Amino acid sequence: MEVKDTYKTITKASPEVLFKDRNSKFFGYAFPVTSETEVRIILDELKKQHHQARHWCYAYQFGMQEKDYVFRANDDGEPSNSAGMPIYGQIQSFEVTNILIVVVRYFGGTKLGVGGLINAYRTGAQMALEASKIISKTVNINYAIAFDYKNMNKVMRIIKEKQLRVVNQTLELSCEIIISVRLKDADAIFEIFDTLYEIDIKNLND
Repeated sequence: MEVKDTYKTITKASPEVLFKDRNSKFFGYAFPVTSETEVRIILDELKKQHHQARHWCYAYQFGMQEKDYVFRANDDGEPSNSAGMPIYGQIQSFEVTNILIVVVRYFGGTKLGVGGLINAYRTGAQMALEASKIISKTVNINYAIAFDYKNMNKVMRIIKEKQLRVVNQTLELSCEIIISVRLKDADAIFEIFDTLYEIDIKNLND
């Protein structure tokens, strides 16, 4: 069974989008994020920017593989599951991760009902995602390879043959090279270096 080692995300914030329904305004935004700290900073900024709004509803998801996903959906005072989950549903629908979507609502004086809210928040999230540039990235494992200078050629030959990406290197009497390998190739590459005499390899993701 082939390992799935790609995921979809965005690398920069989307432009602001606007959805209107019966005088209520819903401003949608998508942001690339990888931590709850980043989420809090962005929400604080949006609350300053839209200080007269009524609700700042959002959903986010981090992680590069399904088994590692961390997600949250927040209704921010709207009826339960009428805002956060419809937003999160769009994250799932577009199959993106490491992303935060916020939909800011200005109340227009007319209640929309739960169905109207679900539609508005879902549409705001969808519009923000449609306005974003979604890209594919690979899930990589970083390995540190340690060896004496005399073994340099042996190591470099494999790096060149396998077209491995070098992230960092210290080439002195005792050398260390950090390489980044796609998840689906990781075990095979580890095995190659692990069987070499006088070469140590360790997984930096563990």
